[in-house]
Amino acid sequence: MHPRAAVLADVAARVAALPDDAPRLVGIDGVDGVGKTVFADELAHVLRGHGIRVVQVSIDGFHRPRIERYRRGRASAEGYFRDSFDIDALLEVVIAPLMPGGSGTVRTAVFDYRMDSPVPGELVPVAAGDVVLLDGVFLHQDALADVWDLSVLLRAPLAVAIARMAERDGMPMDDRIMQRYREGQRMYLAECSPEQRASLVIDHTDVTAPRVVDVETVGG
Repeated sequence: MHPRAAVLADVAARVAALPDDAPRLVGIDGVDGVGKTVFADELAHVLRGHGIRVVQVSIDGFHRPRIERYRRGRASAEGYFRDSFDIDALLEVVIAPLMPGGSGTVRTAVFDYRMDSPVPGELVPVAAGDVVLLDGVFLHQDALADVWDLSVLLRAPLAVAIARMAERDGMPMDDRIMQRYREGQRMYLAECSPEQRASLVIDHTDVTAPRVVDVETVGG
């Protein structure tokens, strides 16, 4: 089996093994440019192939308004880390509905950052055994560290991931906004230690040959 397919099959098996008497919440975390969205899309495809219903959500649908995101300045790394996303809204409309006594209906988005305006999102009922798969940055920050039934951290050297992002978005590496992303991620990694909080760490330096990192090597 191809190395990427093998890792996806491994993660899918771990998700499928979670108790299915309630909805299952799975997070795909990692720095900008590491490949979270593609990995989440491919994992969802594998899970659906096993007959598991998957609802995909991205943290990109939970940005704060531009005036709040940039209140510390457009180039502020701290602003990127602390002000970019409405975590309270994410907890309210995605996480809380999945908890015991919750509504069982999640909202997939609340804000369109491109239009800088609220959006209604899609209301999706979620049943026992379904998987809500959420991808995005900063998913192991304090407010989210304990919500996951299973969480994956995709890791790669920050320089490698940011270079991918720069190429994808057509931005020079020394652009001040790229520096904002890079330094904001450094703050997150130092403050929240996501490799220690994740259920599973995957080395995603080579996207064609990812590998699950042994727990003994995490943080090393």
